[in-house]
Amino acid sequence: MELLAQFFDIILHLDRHLIWVVENYGVWIYLILFLIIFCETGLVVTPFLPGDSLLFVAGTLAAAGGMDIATLMAVLVTAALCGDNCNYFIGRWVGVKFYGKFLNPDYLRRTHEFYARHGGKTIILARFLPIVRTYVPFVAGLGAMPYARYIAFCAAGAALWVGSLSSAGYFFGNIPAVQANLTVVIIGIVLLSVSPAVFVFLRQKLIQREG
Repeated sequence: MELLAQFFDIILHLDRHLIWVVENYGVWIYLILFLIIFCETGLVVTPFLPGDSLLFVAGTLAAAGGMDIATLMAVLVTAALCGDNCNYFIGRWVGVKFYGKFLNPDYLRRTHEFYARHGGKTIILARFLPIVRTYVPFVAGLGAMPYARYIAFCAAGAALWVGSLSSAGYFFGNIPAVQANLTVVIIGIVLLSVSPAVFVFLRQKLIQREG
């Protein structure tokens, strides 16, 4: 319980924790942020790490002079791309290694067909959905989505994700009203991020009941 409480404290007070890191570790903040985003997007066991809120708060600190915004964005886009590639190739490896053994060939066929039709928009839209963005690259690799097509949409999604949220923090994070209520803003970002997944889940439950 204590570890869970500490995790939520970090999430809700990201600004304080990142300021502490900047004050104590200086430029190492870029490596720390790189590792967090890489793990959040690249490891299927760590989708719970902060993503959207981290980008916003990092942009806020950049506006306050704690980091260079251009360097920050370059590092975070690179981290997201490295994480996605890691996940994609793990999926490819799993698909090849366990094809017909533990994985249903029909499932893999349908996954491949889905990504052939909708893979591009799925990769870009999923970038803005916590947890979902961690698993989409893995499933894209599992479904053997052509790498050239995958990486093109992956790069576009990473640039949009990092650019929009970091810029929002950079331009709006230091407005006095936002700064005074940053914890509320962080909670709002988290809730807004997970709301589409919650809506889809509740909708499916409703359809099942009516069916």
